[in-house]
Amino acid sequence: MLTMKKGLLLLLFGAMLSMSSSAQDCFLRLQKAFDDRGSNAVADDMHRNVILSFFEDGTTNCIAGKCRVENGLIVSVFMQYDDGTYELMETKFFNSKKLAPTIVNGITEMIYTADGEKFKIIFIEQLKPKQKSFKSVELPDDL
Repeated sequence: MLTMKKGLLLLLFGAMLSMSSSAQDCFLRLQKAFDDRGSNAVADDMHRNVILSFFEDGTTNCIAGKCRVENGLIVSVFMQYDDGTYELMETKFFNSKKLAPTIVNGITEMIYTADGEKFKIIFIEQLKPKQKSFKSVELPDDL
């Protein structure tokens, strides 16, 4: 009976740990892809397909959005609702030096809001494609 309780407790703990790591995965997976493959340059424009990755208590929450880039700096950010509409993030946002955030390799530096939120913007459409690899062949067993 005691080992069954320990087993259930371990199972519950493992499930909680995997949920926590899966929540973190949204940014970590994107970061790894950009680190591995690199990014095309992010042009000055309104980018309508970006991912906003909010950081809170060691986890991340990724949502769809759009943002305007001018002179390589983020000047406005919009969060997307389920119905496809957008809401302008009206709170002031800035980098750690209290300046407009910049973009490095397709992902912004950490952005802070006056409300205490932290997030990064990922320009998913600028992610370079996976490199092609050569197709290997299987040799027949009767050689």
